[in-house]
Amino acid sequence: MTKVEIVQISLWEQTKLHLLCFVYGLYVIVKCFFKWTWDRKNFFRMHQRDKPPPCLVDNSLGKHSYVKLKGIKFHYVETGEKYKPLLLLLHGFPDCWLSWREQLPVLSEHYRVIALDLKGFGDSDKPTRRTSYRMEVLINELRQFISTLGVDNCSIIGHDLGGLLGWFMTMLHSEIIDKFVAISSPHPNLYWAELSKNKSFHKWMHFSRLPFLPEIDALKEDLSIINNTFQHLQANQKSEKNYVEAYKYAFSRREDWTGPINYYRNLPFVRVNSNEPLVNQTLLIVGNSDPWVSLESIVRSSEYVLRSNIKVITGAQHFPHQENPDVVNQVILNFLIGPPVQNEKNNSKSIVSTWLGSLSSTVKYGNQVFDAVHKKTNGVISSLPNKVLYLGHTTTL
Repeated sequence: MTKVEIVQISLWEQTKLHLLCFVYGLYVIVKCFFKWTWDRKNFFRMHQRDKPPPCLVDNSLGKHSYVKLKGIKFHYVETGEKYKPLLLLLHGFPDCWLSWREQLPVLSEHYRVIALDLKGFGDSDKPTRRTSYRMEVLINELRQFISTLGVDNCSIIGHDLGGLLGWFMTMLHSEIIDKFVAISSPHPNLYWAELSKNKSFHKWMHFSRLPFLPEIDALKEDLSIINNTFQHLQANQKSEKNYVEAYKYAFSRREDWTGPINYYRNLPFVRVNSNEPLVNQTLLIVGNSDPWVSLESIVRSSEYVLRSNIKVITGAQHFPHQENPDVVNQVILNFLIGPPVQNEKNNSKSIVSTWLGSLSSTVKYGNQVFDAVHKKTNGVISSLPNKVLYLGHTTTL
């Protein structure tokens, strides 16, 4: 078996990233300068946030605990019986354990579930040194964290940046990972190129590698970056559980951004090197309206896995587990423990419905791949058959 290794990108690619950092860094600085001169009063306006919103310290979702590994404190929320299999949840950027608020009660019926604050996020420690966020360091800490919980193996669900860490963890330590679920997170060798397709994020991603300035920029206009990222939560800002305000509290200081941004200062420079597919069962979930991750990248990611399932969540964008939690929860449970048992009299109807749903989803997927191939080849491939009539779609796994 070929050894899986973390490798650096080529010298030319590194040089290109540094050049893009300079170009887009200058662009963002000039843009912010003009915005500041136009509206000085609101540009650096910040509301005072001294008390955490109740949802951040809510014990109804699980017990808040801490563990220290080599001097670094990690915060996590745990729910479910300790004798059950361990399920580790890794959030994305900019996020924290609260990302999994809709999954914790459901998954804990079958698993011992732990939602971790990644290093640099939430209530975990926030080292300022960039070297603390090298991929090798992050993966070793995750492995130690799992061992500290007194188990030999676990399954991982990761979203966005947490999904990227989950990919590396599963590939480098497949012997201790049972199943892996990646939400809105392509394979590491596709991840950064895919995020670069979003023009606004592409500029910010390169700008973020500059020192000091990205942390200051993140605080502008009372954390407008949080408003932009969590647009799907905007309608509930006046409710008792104001999750947007909770995220703003979690990222209300400059030091709250240094750790998270350090991930983007380090990780674009590494890839994974392996000639053999991942053997662990893997589920890839993506929203069909995700502005940052394309269906094509998820399909290509499945080529790196021996046994994979793909689920497209209709109507969801980059946070399908928050936008459409009921569907995502059922998809995850179907993957982890199998679909629920149905009554005998409904078996025939269920089999036919499942077959038709699978057929229609396959046809739709085929049409999307067809479009992608023609787009990538600029119509050079003309001998492919015409599109198959799309029969409909299904929202269950």
